[in-house]
Amino acid sequence: QVQLVESGGGLVQAGGSLRLSCAASGRTFSMYAMGWFRQAPGKEREFVATISRSTGNTDYAGSVKGRFTISRDNAKNTVYLQMNSLELDDTAVYYCAASGRWLSHSATEYNYWGQGTQVTVSS
Repeated sequence: QVQLVESGGGLVQAGGSLRLSCAASGRTFSMYAMGWFRQAPGKEREFVATISRSTGNTDYAGSVKGRFTISRDNAKNTVYLQMNSLELDDTAVYYCAASGRWLSHSATEYNYWGQGTQVTVSS
């Protein structure tokens, strides 16, 4: 079992930056690839970014590539999402998740989920 708790969401103006954190507890954090997903009102949950267990390989959704950076610190059991040049369409609840799969984009392949943190981008 892995427990995940996100933090760092909030209200930011378009063009601004936020850094989300996701703290993990429970089974060994480094056993899991980690991902960030988001869900906007009235829309399905969508993939944002993922990072491998220990090699640092990453992958991103096309809509955030070049603006967002996922990273992890296995010593601190934490994964981060640095979000720069935020746009109105980035407004959503952001979730972190843990997976036994390599760099998966599919939410169904993530076994553990946090409760989410709200990010609101204003004009």
